[in-house]
Amino acid sequence: MDYSVGDLVIMKKPHPCGCAEFEVLRVGVDFKLRCAGCGREVMLPREKALKSIKKKRERAD
Repeated sequence: MDYSVGDLVIMKKPHPCGCAEFEVLRVGVDFKLRCAGCGREVMLPREKALKSIKKKRERAD
């Protein structure tokens, strides 16, 4: 699956704040994600991020 900056993704496990939806901020060797609930930013290696993503929603406008 192809991901780009601005896409919303739903992860398999929620963030500790309870929200499972993240916005993609950076794509490359690492993924930078921002939690839609609390705004915390997380960096994940590409392989781990691809395994953890359950579903993709289109760009947030």
